[in-house]
Amino acid sequence: MDQIVNVNEFQELAKQALPKMYYDFYRGGAEDQHTLKENVEAFRRIMFRPRVLVDVSKIDTSTRILGYPISAPIMIAPTAYHMLAHPEGEKATAKAAAACNTIMIVSYMASCTFEEVASSCNAVRFLQLYVYKRRDVTAQVVKRAEKAGFKAIVLTVDVPKLGRREADIKNKMIAPQLRNFEGLFETEVRPSEGSGLEAFASRAFDASLNWKDIEWLRSITKLPILVKGILTREDALKAVEAGVEGIVVSNHGARQLDYSPATITVLEEVVHAVRGRIPVLFDGGVRRGTDVFKALALGAQAVLVGRPIVYGLAAKGEDGVRKVIDMLKNEFEITMALSGCPTINDITRNHVKTEDERLRSML
Repeated sequence: MDQIVNVNEFQELAKQALPKMYYDFYRGGAEDQHTLKENVEAFRRIMFRPRVLVDVSKIDTSTRILGYPISAPIMIAPTAYHMLAHPEGEKATAKAAAACNTIMIVSYMASCTFEEVASSCNAVRFLQLYVYKRRDVTAQVVKRAEKAGFKAIVLTVDVPKLGRREADIKNKMIAPQLRNFEGLFETEVRPSEGSGLEAFASRAFDASLNWKDIEWLRSITKLPILVKGILTREDALKAVEAGVEGIVVSNHGARQLDYSPATITVLEEVVHAVRGRIPVLFDGGVRRGTDVFKALALGAQAVLVGRPIVYGLAAKGEDGVRKVIDMLKNEFEITMALSGCPTINDITRNHVKTEDERLRSML
């Protein structure tokens, strides 16, 4: 791994390591993949306004999320089926999270059981949740997560139906049987045509899910609830009204609605609506430590990283995931120093200039 100099290089290693069906599954977005490209490209249109002659001899990247200390504002996003990437699956990812002192959000569609992930290491874990038509299955999973020591529920709210992922349709992507639902629910779909994931999702996911159901979720768990998939001021305000403990600004890694906005372009809209009442986390397109800094300058408390984690896992297992997190952390630390920010609290809106601001200044 010595010759790998940035996170992007893990993608090529993952491509070499994975069967085409699985690589395409992890890499792909919805339809034309416009939003997939934009999630990354939009970061490149944000420029820095660095401050100089600030004492940056000591840099502190640490922060707290829901009271839990982490070494840097870089968390592991929920992504499905880690055993398709590596035999140790989510256990390897969780060990890397523990080693890097960060929080892992474990996917509802994890290959390993929630109990296996919990017993593999002492990382702080949140559980990402989909709500199935069979609410009893969802309720059972929440109870298991509480018992296994998970610290929060991250409810994904942008999947009433699965987005149209054309690579998965072409490849006839198989939806594997998930051990978390054995004896409760058949999750394996081997399609004769189309995507098995799409077939599974349309059978399982509850398209009637709405804001009132936050109350239902609250009635079955004492854990804090975050909602993931917010892209507008209107929904941010509804989330605050619903009494959730946090928001994740996310377009589902551009896998749901193509031509939805790149998340970094709507982060501020959500932050302004929330007005500091609850934490705002961010995901979508983070590939550099500079991206982490830009998201924090625009008001996020931390970023979640998805695809690069899976690419690191596919390429080099637990060590690959650690390397991805460490690289982003080191780049972020350098960005803080070169911007004149010794601590997270020193990062302000004045440290970045968006494309809109640059265009306005030219008028």
